[in-house]
Amino acid sequence: MSDSYPKFKVAAVQAEPVALEREATVQKACSLIEEAGRNGARVIALPETFIPGHPEWLSFYPPGESMARFYRAFFNNSVEVPSPTTQRLGQAARKAGAYVAIGINERVPGSMGSLYNSLLFLDPEGKVLGVHRKLVPTRTERLVHAAGDGSTLNVYPTRYGGLGGLLCGENTNSLARFALLAQGEKIHTAHWPSFPTRHSRDGLDGIDIRIRYHAYEGKIFVVSASAVFGKSSIERLCKSEASRSLVEPGGSVSAIIDPYGKHIAGPLFDEEGILYADVDLELMIDAKTLHDVVGNYNRFDVLSLLYRRSSPKPLILLDETPAREAQSHSALLKALLKSFETAAELPGTPEGMELPDDPGSKKIS
Repeated sequence: MSDSYPKFKVAAVQAEPVALEREATVQKACSLIEEAGRNGARVIALPETFIPGHPEWLSFYPPGESMARFYRAFFNNSVEVPSPTTQRLGQAARKAGAYVAIGINERVPGSMGSLYNSLLFLDPEGKVLGVHRKLVPTRTERLVHAAGDGSTLNVYPTRYGGLGGLLCGENTNSLARFALLAQGEKIHTAHWPSFPTRHSRDGLDGIDIRIRYHAYEGKIFVVSASAVFGKSSIERLCKSEASRSLVEPGGSVSAIIDPYGKHIAGPLFDEEGILYADVDLELMIDAKTLHDVVGNYNRFDVLSLLYRRSSPKPLILLDETPAREAQSHSALLKALLKSFETAAELPGTPEGMELPDDPGSKKIS
């Protein structure tokens, strides 16, 4: 008997958070997750920073004023992992019988400082699979979010294949996308805030370009979910006539894409709703006969990605440095030296090329 691969349904949730109110937004998220599960979805994606909403207020007021108005509520309503909030979301995932990827503003337990723009992954048993922290905050996010690191750029094994995801502008980052594809990603979730101001709505076209290209390049399925900026958000965040004049309600687009870069659900613009699509993983087999960028349609002897997965620490006690950490630094150094040695052996290496990042390096001849 030949092997076969699962067929299943996925869902992209396009919805408006209850801005700056964690509990109300969690309640709404749980309701949407359970609804998608009742309709048969086994992988469900919700928008970026859905809990307790994206810091859109930074688009409507000068930085000092906006931080004074909103930041404390934003911080106090952010999500710790684990916490009662993640438990409630996990219960919803369990009721739905689905893998869930949802954007959160993450607060480090015990910290009164940095927040992260994070992506929470839950399994059908309601357990936390992991959290990805956005590597580089975009535009105004830099005022409220710290940068993530390589330790959270993971693909999670599921009963339906490798599940990975990226947040907003990260879907432009070719190296981050390739890191997921090389780890065996088959289902990619892409997450976005709303784009409510008139000048930011141009970004909606960029969403379609990026999600279709990632699907086409990797020959995978992409589930893309955006937030909505509706009447509730306007009432809560736009406190002046000047700020309201900047807004066009909606500012969202969601879609589901197949391995040929084609829409199989959506696009859905500006209004709340849930998109569904049936996924047949065997379509990837056909698509990869054209390009398999992590397999035979590449030359890793010519080009490859060096991916550092360690997490930087604010304090390292040299007399207590774990042996495995020292070994990891040694292994990284050996890998770099080996790559330089290999480069020296390959034909076409420029004579006299110097090793990078080492002022005392010898020349390769």
